[in-house]
Amino acid sequence: MPYYCYMLECANGRYYTGWSTDPFRRLKQHNAGLGAKYTRMNGPSRLVYVEEMPDHSSALQRELRIKQLKHPQKEALVADLSRNKLPELLSNLQNKLLNPNSFMIRSPARVNLLGEHVDYNDGVVLPAAIDRYVTLRVDVLDEPVVHLQAANLNAETAFSLKDLGGKKDLNGQPLPGFALYPAGVAWALQQAGLSVKGLAVQYSSDIPIGAGLSSSAAVEVGFALAWQTAGQWDIPRMELAKLCRKAENEYVGVNSGLMDQFACAFGVAGHALALDTRSLAWQTLPLPKDVAIVIADSGVRRSLATSTYNSLRLDCQEAVERLRAWCSSLTSLRDVPLQFLQAHLHEIPERVARRALHVVGEMARVEQAIGYLVEGDSVGFGSLMAASHASLRDLYGVSCPELDLLVELAVSHPACYGARLTGAGFGGCTVNLVAQDGLDDFVDWLKAGVLKESGRDTPIEVCQAVDGAHLVM
Repeated sequence: MPYYCYMLECANGRYYTGWSTDPFRRLKQHNAGLGAKYTRMNGPSRLVYVEEMPDHSSALQRELRIKQLKHPQKEALVADLSRNKLPELLSNLQNKLLNPNSFMIRSPARVNLLGEHVDYNDGVVLPAAIDRYVTLRVDVLDEPVVHLQAANLNAETAFSLKDLGGKKDLNGQPLPGFALYPAGVAWALQQAGLSVKGLAVQYSSDIPIGAGLSSSAAVEVGFALAWQTAGQWDIPRMELAKLCRKAENEYVGVNSGLMDQFACAFGVAGHALALDTRSLAWQTLPLPKDVAIVIADSGVRRSLATSTYNSLRLDCQEAVERLRAWCSSLTSLRDVPLQFLQAHLHEIPERVARRALHVVGEMARVEQAIGYLVEGDSVGFGSLMAASHASLRDLYGVSCPELDLLVELAVSHPACYGARLTGAGFGGCTVNLVAQDGLDDFVDWLKAGVLKESGRDTPIEVCQAVDGAHLVM
């Protein structure tokens, strides 16, 4: 019988070390509250390291040695694939359980906690994957055709993989909007030289469309993982996320940044993700244990492809081009110090100046927010959320009265640390950071407040940060 020494990363970002004959079963026990006191107090956990040992005694000795390591040494051990056998074990487990011709995939929504409209300006963003999903039931076909059934839309269509550039269905009609995203992913994968098999896919979603929770990115990443599974080809997940962005940018026609696809692909339970969109370096940051993520839906829907989203990007590019007159080395607003921008505001168009002020200020807020998450400072983080919303409303012009009402009501409740619109804006949802001990009262109070002020019933969901897109075993 093999013995394993393992490490779990807990919700507080620290590592728990133990031993087991079945580390996957042990992980479930820890997350069910049946493990050690430390994981009960600091869960949920995820398995990040497994080392096989020859016998029980060796496993106990190795467990003790790892426990004596400092945190950076444990991080290095997790990254050392010569010792860490977790990827190999996961691959073996998947091969045993997975039927590559018929399988299921779940791809999560994402909420952006802070860092709005900075991803296409080379900034750092703070998203998290949340427990609202697109679920795909996939059957692999022998013919190069994709059959789609979108349960939520009560719609279906089919298209050939041999003529994706035409954006036509099998009857020669333009592809409906919902089909552009999977077709775009297939097109981007083919552009990268990857084999794309025919699929029959039934999919459903509990992610509101057009609500700023990246329903489109969840679809893209889910279908990319489906084709990867069907083709059994290996590709770094970051490259997969970039190909999904290519599909949205060049096939669908929305010039979004990488944040949405990244968060859907890389989510980590109990954590926010800090992604540097310039270098693509990223890290996980534990979310405060005393808070819940609450999503409130304004009921206002928008389409990025038909909104002013693309024009906002052009405003940011114009700001950089004009500011190059005083600093030729600028490549994006990431390179612009606030003091430098303020010194030249009067020399660039007023609308462009407001866009730049938001982006540069938002980047500074994200930098400060990372420190607050490391410290577990919910109050400090919440104050930055409120400042972000004001900036998005007044400088970037992407809020609306319904979103403003939700934020105004939310921040006046004592249990709410902060609230802001999330996503591109123009409608959609707000994200609220709320104390756990006042959660029920907050939800009831916000619903009642919106009903009184506007006569609208407001869908409100309490969410948690979850892992990224994955095969359902």
